[in-house]
Amino acid sequence: MSSWDSPPDYPLSSDLVGRLKSALATGDNDTVQELICTEVEPVDAVIELANDDWMKEPSAQLPTGALLGDLDHIRFLMDQFFQDANVVFEISNGEMEWQLTSLATFGLSGLWTLEYKRELTTPLCIAAAHGHEFSVRHLLSRNADPDASPGGRAALHEACLGGHTACTQLLLQHGADPDLLSAEGLAPLHLCRTPASLGCAQALLEHGATVQLECGPGRDTPLHVAAQHGLDEHAQLYLDSGARVDARNGRGETALSAACGTATRSPDEHARCLRLCALLLRGGAAADARDEDERSPLHKACGRARPSLCTLLLLHGADAGALDYGGASPLARALQTATCAPPAAPQRTVQALLNLGSPLVWPDAFPKVLRTCAQVPAVIEVLFNSYTQLCVSESWQEAIPEEVYQMHERFYRSFFALAHTPRCLQHLCRCAIRKLLGKKCFHLVPQLPLPETLQNYLLLEPEGVLH
Repeated sequence: MSSWDSPPDYPLSSDLVGRLKSALATGDNDTVQELICTEVEPVDAVIELANDDWMKEPSAQLPTGALLGDLDHIRFLMDQFFQDANVVFEISNGEMEWQLTSLATFGLSGLWTLEYKRELTTPLCIAAAHGHEFSVRHLLSRNADPDASPGGRAALHEACLGGHTACTQLLLQHGADPDLLSAEGLAPLHLCRTPASLGCAQALLEHGATVQLECGPGRDTPLHVAAQHGLDEHAQLYLDSGARVDARNGRGETALSAACGTATRSPDEHARCLRLCALLLRGGAAADARDEDERSPLHKACGRARPSLCTLLLLHGADAGALDYGGASPLARALQTATCAPPAAPQRTVQALLNLGSPLVWPDAFPKVLRTCAQVPAVIEVLFNSYTQLCVSESWQEAIPEEVYQMHERFYRSFFALAHTPRCLQHLCRCAIRKLLGKKCFHLVPQLPLPETLQNYLLLEPEGVLH
């Protein structure tokens, strides 16, 4: 943990520091002594006094050498301007921002205070953050402290955050603490958040990192972090190293629950998340583990409109009728988020639930569903076809915005035509078969000796119109 967490009593921009620096620069020892003895209070006040003499020399500028990994420049700086490998650089200073502090005293919410934004760092942190292996090696050979963290993160944190395996290994070989906490309360394993950081995680575990360490505001374990970022290979590594698959974080989530509640933006991310959840379930994760809001992984997967994940959870015994603290079922969660989900995903999610035993929406609540999901008529169709007969009222049309009705006129014309017409015999037969098969529709329908089109019909595949 950094010892520079608090703002200085006398910041760099203060009048006293200005006069003190001026006196130091001119060698006016009497003035220096007078200022320190008579104006500085308390006696152990923190004074932000940057030694910028070497910065005035153009050839001594830090960014060129440290940021670009120029080893010759790093050597020159070390030899000519600062002999101490643990020198602290002040990158920026003087801006006010809200800071979260004192988690230990004030709980997970902490205490928000208005403090000076100060970015402090060391050459080793900069080299590690940018993956400059040779610079890291050189600085360590000059006895740089691998655990120094004036800016809140040590070099090991920076290396893991950047996914720089070679730098991580070097730091660990030179005694870096594999469980060192940053100012945010995060250990290096918790900063292995990208696929590129897998080697960093392996190196940390080989050097004794605690795989079950709970830290950070959310009290996450490394397995939770891997789950939140869809890192299936990291998760496998942690499980092989003894991580508990059903450990809970500060929000009562298991890793499976955390994974199901994470948004995925690309097909690759979705595939990795699906592999991760399958891995956790094979490892014994409870498919129905509830968080502090009584939401199960299935609730979260439905809220994210992820049909493949919903199917996976249901096949592993997830309860399709479970209710959260708000009284919402997984189906209700899918309907609530249908309009903001990717195309085709909402109806596939609703299909998966209904084909694997989800209770239906109470018929009297259908007008509310119509208002919520009007922009996604395929969802309306799938849900409506799960009822044998549902009385349609022409007054329901008021729940549909005119522009939405016009956009999907073919479907809604067929829908409201049923206000005066019973459902067709084909639909009634479908409902009879589905009732007979019950929760096994998903498994048994594909085994029936029927054409694929009829199998799809039985599984509520949307057609764009109602009959």
